[in-house]
Amino acid sequence: MGFWIFMTICGLLLPLLMILIGFVFQKNPPKTINSVYGYRTTMSRKNQETWDFAHQYCGRLWWKTGWTMLPVSVLIMLFVRTGSENLVALAGGLCVFAQCAILILSIL
Repeated sequence: MGFWIFMTICGLLLPLLMILIGFVFQKNPPKTINSVYGYRTTMSRKNQETWDFAHQYCGRLWWKTGWTMLPVSVLIMLFVRTGSENLVALAGGLCVFAQCAILILSIL
């Protein structure tokens, strides 16, 4: 049961981070173009207008995506709760892999 709890927490980290960062980007985005913090793509750093638009759009996208992935992750992990450790590890690993793929695709 302890391993299932660990894998469930791992599966919830990325959706929760996407919700948090999406909220921050929508409500309090970085004011100026920088290379330390923010949605830093070549196109978003083109000028201040694209920087502001990118943070609004990305924030809204990550907010919605995070809230979509959260219940899906919980349902997947609840489904394998009584399974073997190998099944829990496989389900949790695939869940995190899919979440990372979705995050990377949202950047493109």
